[in-house]
Formats: sequence, C-alpha cells, structure tokens
Amino acid sequence: MVNISAIIEISGTVAFAVSGAFSAMQKRLDVFGVLIIGFVTAIGGGTIRDVIIGDTPVAWMRNYETPLIILATVIATIIFKKHLKHLKITLFLFDALGLGLFTVIGIQKGIIVGLNPGICVALGTITGCFGGVVRDILLNEIPLLFHKKEIYATACIIGGVVYFLLLKILDANAVKIIAVTLICGIRIIAVKRNWSLPKVDV
Repeated sequence: MVNISAIIEISGTVAFAVSGAFSAMQKRLDVFGVLIIGFVTAIGGGTIRDVIIGDTPVAWMRNYETPLIILATVIATIIFKKHLKHLKITLFLFDALGLGLFTVIGIQKGIIVGLNPGICVALGTITGCFGGVVRDILLNEIPLLFHKKEIYATACIIGGVVYFLLLKILDANAVKIIAVTLICGIRIIAVKRNWSLPKVDV
C-alpha cells in the first residue's frame, strides 16, 4: 500500500531543499553556503514545530534519511542549474509546492499528538512557512511571510481549514492531496493575479 504521508514528507523536503538552494545560488554563495541554506530551508519549519510540541530530538535528528535526501537534492540542484533557464520561476514553483506539502505534514503531526484543529492549522502554517522565513533572514531578505503584497500564510490557513472540513466526508489520503493542491494553487494564483491582504493604515 502506498504511504501518502511518507511521499508528502519526502516531496516537501525535496521541494524546500531546491527552493533554498536556488535562493542561495541567486545570491552567488559558495557550495557550502548553498548546502547550508538548502538544509535550513528544508528542516527549519519542522524543527520549530517539533520544539514547540516537545517532540525532541527533532525529526531530522532521529531519521538519517532526511539529511541524506537534502544533501542529494542540493547537489543535484547545483549540477543541473544550467538546464533551468528561469531560476525565479523555478524557485517560486518549488517554494509553493513545499508550502503546501509541509503545511499538511504539520497538520498531521498536530493530529498525532492530539491537538485541536485550530492549533493543528497553526502548527501546519508554522511548518510550511518558517523554513522560508529562516532562509530569507539568512540571505538578508525580508521574509515573504511579512510582505503585505504576498498571500503566503493565508494560503496555509485556508488549506488547513479545508483539510479538516473535508476530513469528515472523504478518505484521509484524498484530503491530503486536495489540501496540498489547494495551498499551492492559492499561492500561485495569488501571485499571478496580484492578490494581497488589505493593509492597515495607522
């Protein structure tokens, strides 16, 4: 039987590792710098999530496969970067994919430890967003999460709410796929159509 949760976790790790590596290459960091940024982007949100819920040592420290997947992904990204002409588009798509995948991972982790749906959605949002936040801070950028023109955390929250609504009527694996697709779709469409949250004037 196919383990959808495992596929989502591996896919999310790969997506954010690629996102981090591309961001670092755009800043012209050396190979070690690219590796560190790729690693931090892939494990940042999950590390914060596990510390918050007291699940320590954090997941990537207990599972040697995760660092190996990140290492292989970053190396492959460096090797094949010349075959990808539109780095900004590639970075954006992998970031959107990672956002959706890691949000669902965080929600599942909250369910496993018995948290209520609202906290699970918050945990999913942290898991999805904070790897990118740490990445942007290390690269001296304003994190996307804090851009008034970006729909970022909002996509995670909407996806999380829909996740729990659909969980009552659909198979759990189908709900995971729908939630990932919805979050990615909202993120992509929001950027394409210039959607943004209203700003608050003081």
